[in-house]
Amino acid sequence: MQTVGEVMSTTLLTVDATAALTDAAAQMDARGVGAALVMNGERLSGILTERDVLRAVATGGVEGTKVGAWMTHDPDTVGPDERPGHAAAIMIHGGFRHLPVLDGGTPVGIISIRDLMRLVIDDEAPKGG
Repeated sequence: MQTVGEVMSTTLLTVDATAALTDAAAQMDARGVGAALVMNGERLSGILTERDVLRAVATGGVEGTKVGAWMTHDPDTVGPDERPGHAAAIMIHGGFRHLPVLDGGTPVGIISIRDLMRLVIDDEAPKGG
C-alpha cells in the first residue's frame, strides 16, 4: 500500500500572509495549482485555495486585500507516512480538496483530491498480461 509521501506533490507554492491576494492568485494560475501554502517563516500558518479566492471575488474583497484575510488558518494536515485513505477521509470530512503534508512540523508536500483519484484510476486500470 502506498503512502501519502509517495503520491503527494512536492513542488510547493508558498506565499506569505502579507502578500497581496491578487499576486497569490496570479502565482496559483501561472503554476496551474489550486492551493498555496501560507508560511510564517518556516511554519505553516494557513492555506489559500481557489475557493478562498472565489469567495474574495464574490464579496468584492480582492483589491488591496492580503492573503491572510482569506486563507484558512491552521489547516488540517497529514504526515507523509500516512495512508492515502486517511488523507481522503480528512478531506471528505472537512469538505476540502487540498491537504498540506508535514514532516516534523515542516511542509514537505501537498496532496489533492486529484492525486487520490489518480491512485484509484491506477488501481482499477486493467493490468497487462
